Amino acid sequence: MAVIDQNLSWSKVEDRLAVETDPVLRRNLEQLLLHMKAEASGDLDALMSTVAEHASYTAFGAPPENSPVGKAAVRKFYEDFIASGATRLQFAIDRLVVDRHCMVTEGLMRIAYPGARLAAHGIAVDDPDAFYLYEAHMSVLWPIDADGRFTGEDSYTGGNGFEGIASRKLSAADIVELGG
Repeated sequence: MAVIDQNLSWSKVEDRLAVETDPVLRRNLEQLLLHMKAEASGDLDALMSTVAEHASYTAFGAPPENSPVGKAAVRKFYEDFIASGATRLQFAIDRLVVDRHCMVTEGLMRIAYPGARLAAHGIAVDDPDAFYLYEAHMSVLWPIDADGRFTGEDSYTGGNGFEGIASRKLSAADIVELGG
């Protein structure tokens, strides 16, 4: 069984869309679905179409570079993320709360981090060509403006998902990519 299945990241969102009748809540869910799929596929233009001009991200407990302010800074954040090769992720959402001005997702985040990227950050790995498992519980608040774009992505992460990462090497069978 796969450790990371990208297609599971948005299953709760799709389930909620299947039964949601309120047009504003549907729009918000559709934006979240687009955002998640674009992030996982590395589609920067589609991803940025969901972000407001005055967006301000906050990754609580993370270095300042993980909290970009303004659409240009958010774009650079995502450019760097996509370039890192860490887009193979699964956010197993346990709770999804949707209202007219904000959504909340909460669950287990798993990311297949490239060994070369980890080594560049000083984490010793035995194979720079392999992927390693980042795993942490995460809650994300998604504030939404009147046009349905995200004005932020405020994340709270429980624990250090990089702790012991060098011992969690993934095989190709551990990762199910989009459409797989």
